[in-house]
Amino acid sequence: MAEEITERVESARVRRVPKYSVFLLLGAAAGIIVALALTFGIPDEGVSTNTGLQYSAGQVFGFIALGAIPVCMAIAGVIALVLDRAARRRTREVRILHERVRTVDNA
Repeated sequence: MAEEITERVESARVRRVPKYSVFLLLGAAAGIIVALALTFGIPDEGVSTNTGLQYSAGQVFGFIALGAIPVCMAIAGVIALVLDRAARRRTREVRILHERVRTVDNA
């Protein structure tokens, strides 16, 4: 049994990139925290000045969360994009050695 070895050297660029899903999840969590802070941090009876209807704290939280979560996710996405752009500047060149070994059966 004989072995046939071929080698090839290539170059590639390597850089670190942020995980966008993690940034978006953190943005959603920040949106929930902002909604909680606005719901319970502002003293209000929950009565609408426009309609005169009474809203519970859960309803107020839901209304605020509908706006706060997407806004915070968008801010976190922009932060991830900025970090991605900054990572492009720190790209480095590496050499990669490809080695293929084939066994040849002489029988």
